[in-house]
Amino acid sequence: MKTVKKVLFWTLVVFALIQFIPIDKVNKPVDKAVNFVDAKKTPEKIGGLIKGACYDCHSNETVYPKYAHIAPISWSIKSHINEGREHLNFSIWGTYNKELKESMLNKAIQTVQNKTMPMPGYIVYHKEANLSDAERTLLVHYFEEMLKTKSY
Repeated sequence: MKTVKKVLFWTLVVFALIQFIPIDKVNKPVDKAVNFVDAKKTPEKIGGLIKGACYDCHSNETVYPKYAHIAPISWSIKSHINEGREHLNFSIWGTYNKELKESMLNKAIQTVQNKTMPMPGYIVYHKEANLSDAERTLLVHYFEEMLKTKSY
């Protein structure tokens, strides 16, 4: 029993100490001239879906939830956000070249259709990101139309 108490004590000490290791939660400023929803004059319905389901991880407009202030959860969230922005950052859409935009739209179509995005774990805590089949179809058609007309 004495060993269990020591392990519990040191676990709590370590947990308390890691709370002092912060993550950077400051978003870079967003230039509307290159921001996807603004620059593409995305219809309100589509823009709402993209912002509700994608922007927390795929833009510089991340809204960090309260639980993102607790380590080590905060580290995991920040890692997901950094990775999401590496793959696609809607806030800097206008800075991407034509080939990259085309590739990103194709990948977005694929992940929305396969229901791999938004991530299932994200949907649990963000109900607005839980897209219906009709909403997924709407997004896919929007992205496909952009590819077809080369208006990306």
